Amino acid sequence: MEINLPFAHFNPLIAAAVFGATIVTDAVFVMFTAAVAARHRIRAANWSAVWYLLAAVSVISYTSNAVYVLFAASGSWVGAYLSMTWLNRGKPEAAHVPPVPPLPPGP
Repeated sequence: MEINLPFAHFNPLIAAAVFGATIVTDAVFVMFTAAVAARHRIRAANWSAVWYLLAAVSVISYTSNAVYVLFAASGSWVGAYLSMTWLNRGKPEAAHVPPVPPLPPGP
């Protein structure tokens, strides 16, 4: 009796490629969101097209083995973090966000 486990064949190179692809994919998503927030239609449309192309490559890469989803999620986080860092460069106020004061007690 043979048992096929989806995690039995793990390739570190594929994991690294998925991680890198999702870094780029999430960075593009952040740039798309920034373009939308700034109301730049052409820029937002361009970033949107690139985002969907990269997302499709990422999905195709890890659908054969569910363990790659962890690398995709990690790459997504790193991509968003690095993109936001790049967008906030030179803005010292963006480095630290003070905590929100507590709300006054209700009636």
